[in-house]
Amino acid sequence: MLNDEICKLREKLNESIINGNDYSITYQISVELDQLIAQYYSTQMNLGNRTKNARGTLVTSEA
Repeated sequence: MLNDEICKLREKLNESIINGNDYSITYQISVELDQLIAQYYSTQMNLGNRTKNARGTLVTSEA
């Protein structure tokens, strides 16, 4: 799941910072983490726009 990937990458970033890895490595991990977080929020927003009507049919609401 996306949550698990985010947690693993966050841990990898923390280890990179603590170990004093080269800045370019730490930066790349940070960029990857940002992308996963953006993907997570995008997914959550898309799920939030979906609801079922009284008949159980999936409908989307317009924001």
